[in-house]
Amino acid sequence: MRELRIHGRGGQGSVTAAELIAVAAFKSGVFSQAFPAFGVERRGAPVQAFVRFSDEKIRLRSQVYEPDYVIVQDSTLIKDVDVFAGMKKGGIILINTSGEIGGTIPDGVRFIPIDATKLALEVLGVPITNTTLMGAFAAASGEITLEALEEAVRERFSGSLADKNVTASRKAFELIKGGV
Repeated sequence: MRELRIHGRGGQGSVTAAELIAVAAFKSGVFSQAFPAFGVERRGAPVQAFVRFSDEKIRLRSQVYEPDYVIVQDSTLIKDVDVFAGMKKGGIILINTSGEIGGTIPDGVRFIPIDATKLALEVLGVPITNTTLMGAFAAASGEITLEALEEAVRERFSGSLADKNVTASRKAFELIKGGV
């Protein structure tokens, strides 16, 4: 079983990202599970969402404590939340950043920076980075296919909003694939 933890702030679409990644994983041929962890937080408060991927049925129902993958939607969270907690050696951390990050990347963890905010503003016109980061995750991890991700996005959104989100995902996927 492989596990993903997404760190974001309320209103950034972390829960939606987890759900769509799980749908894309299922469409890619594996069992998947997505769920959030938040209480009475409000817009802007730190939130987490989780995804599990497995070739077998998933019976585990706990939070993800030792992720293979981490997505950080807002790099300012690094000073408030230990986004690296429990990361497995060989894991991948995708961080939405346009520059350096604070904190130390754990040994054996691959850090992939991407300016998802810039891409989202260019394509969507708003700084909502979840679909951009989902495309980057697909390219970096190989857990989901771009085609399955696009299908999941089109099932969730319609019309030009779906088109823009697919374009944002695709641009991030190509950017990361080009750098891998």
